[in-house]
Amino acid sequence: MSTLYNHEELAKDYDPRYKLLYWVIGITAIIIFTRLWYLQIIKGDELSDYAKRNRLKETKIPAPRGLVLDRDGRVLVDNLPGFEATITPQFASRLEETAEEVGQVLDLRKDQVLKMVKKSKRENGLFRPVKIKENLTLDEVFRIKMLALHHPGLEINETILRYYPLRDNGAQLFGYVGEITKKQISEYNRKYEDHHFEQGDIIGKRGLEKVWERTIRGANGLSFDEVDARGRGKKNASNQLLGFENKEAVPGNNLKLTIDMDIQKAAFEAMHRDDKVGPRIGSVLAMKSNGEILAWVNLPSYDPNEFSTGISNEVWRSLIDDPFKPLRNKIIQDHYPPGSTFKPFVALAALQEKIITPSQQVFSPGQFRFGRRVYHDHTRYGHGNINVIQALERSSNVFFYKLGRDLGIDNIAKYAKLFGLGDLTGIKLADEKPGLIPTREWKKKRFGEEWQPGENLSNAIGQGFILTTPLQMAVAYNTIGLEGKVYKPILIKQVIDPENTVNQDFSPQLIRDISQPNEEGVFISKNVFKTVKSGMQAVSMGERGTARWYNVPGITMAGKTGTAQVLAFSADQIYANCRERPLTQRHHGWFGAFAPVEKPEITVVVLAEHACAGSSGGAPVARDIIKAYMEKYHPDWLKKKPRKSKPQMAQSSTPIPKPEGETTSDSNATRENL
Repeated sequence: MSTLYNHEELAKDYDPRYKLLYWVIGITAIIIFTRLWYLQIIKGDELSDYAKRNRLKETKIPAPRGLVLDRDGRVLVDNLPGFEATITPQFASRLEETAEEVGQVLDLRKDQVLKMVKKSKRENGLFRPVKIKENLTLDEVFRIKMLALHHPGLEINETILRYYPLRDNGAQLFGYVGEITKKQISEYNRKYEDHHFEQGDIIGKRGLEKVWERTIRGANGLSFDEVDARGRGKKNASNQLLGFENKEAVPGNNLKLTIDMDIQKAAFEAMHRDDKVGPRIGSVLAMKSNGEILAWVNLPSYDPNEFSTGISNEVWRSLIDDPFKPLRNKIIQDHYPPGSTFKPFVALAALQEKIITPSQQVFSPGQFRFGRRVYHDHTRYGHGNINVIQALERSSNVFFYKLGRDLGIDNIAKYAKLFGLGDLTGIKLADEKPGLIPTREWKKKRFGEEWQPGENLSNAIGQGFILTTPLQMAVAYNTIGLEGKVYKPILIKQVIDPENTVNQDFSPQLIRDISQPNEEGVFISKNVFKTVKSGMQAVSMGERGTARWYNVPGITMAGKTGTAQVLAFSADQIYANCRERPLTQRHHGWFGAFAPVEKPEITVVVLAEHACAGSSGGAPVARDIIKAYMEKYHPDWLKKKPRKSKPQMAQSSTPIPKPEGETTSDSNATRENL
């Protein structure tokens, strides 16, 4: 049976299907047109740039960091050329093979190389070369260059290595550099808006390198080279570079320090003296009278060059595990009881408050009973009747116990703080610690306890709660030498741009003159300073001075020895030989000095940890540094015969203490050695 079709009805049946087809074709056309519009108009420039970059190899040109110079323009921190191996993901068409062969040459695992490349590709894109290893040896450079002939994307690039000619001398001051971490990238880009930081950049990690990052960091350059599909340079490369322009690297500014390389070396060598103390643990600071730092040494130390070339895990672990903390900048980061080097400040307070007069004699036996406790001197025999000059000369504990009892801690603190003790000096370095000068109010707030009268005694000889840094002590001793002028310590003299133009000039800064009344009316008169300076001169030049063995011929010196205990000892142990104790139980030795006495030019403070005595641990170091300074700047002075310090008032008949006199203490208060 045949079926008759009505064409109009058949067309009506297919009409919805045609409409759907039209919609599909129309939407598809719109999508294609929209995509083309997006790619051509919206992403056109970016894709054009991408296409151009496929024909170019981008190389970052690291900018040389600024040099660090001493006060005479000699190089303290330099730059040296180096080499690094890189892989550019854009051209690494045989990445698996390349990673395996490169790993064999550079002593790396294949997976390590692949991980570095893939991570950089994900974070920085295809075009950024990935640093596989830096500081290559000449043999590694040769072998990688041979591999690069057959492995697209593999290259050797020149780099700049930071170099520290003094090696471990001054390492904590200069600091070191290292690769920026992922966390630091965002942090530094927020902090330094005029610099752009990215993976692989080298930044200052410690010391001056870190603090002056903005100043000494240059601006990296970029180099574009036209290449073929394998990443190799074309022989007939276009000079236009497809619109990309090379950018030259701009070196960073140079820093000219106040440091004197000759004095820095002398200080380092003095701390390594070949004597019975041997190489010292601790720190030494030398400063001109106007606050300019001449030498800055911490021991033990480390070689910052090892960080520049990629420090090994073994070396890093040894630095971290060292109990004497070579990475710490002890001069500002560690605070210690100052021991008897604190006595000049107590003497100044007592004289200014008229607790004593310069000629007044105080009976100073070998021990002093206060309440139910007995406080001992450093010598069993005591010193008899002595005045304040003799008390400083011989470092009598009992004399200063009595001054501490009569002054009280608040009076001691009032005058100590005039010198900046227990407070930040304001030097431009990271992590400076303030130390502590206690008061009644401080103890009540800190411990919820009242101040005890017996605590005045131990604090009066620089023990108890008192803590200071070597830098604070240097500023304070310099102030005594200048009879009241407090100078801010400075390390930077000038900032000099690459064209040798001085951009910034830093002058010495007088903070205050404490020989003049402050807002509270507190001051120390010139005559009081002169009296204490006489006592300190007797320490170095008097017949019974605790450092009389260590003066510089032809130069008048004033100083003070100090020995701070690290542990309290019972009455039957206080006179035991310090050197027979384990190293970590031996006392710290302090010595602070300035010279010449009449018009001081240099102040030196030495802290020799666990050296047992300030006289043998610190005084010979300071003597060597002052001598080196005079030999350089005033050699004619060394030919003069110095005026000897004359005995002041009557001398007692007690035996002369030996240079290695022992520290004394009881179970409740720490004591001080010569």
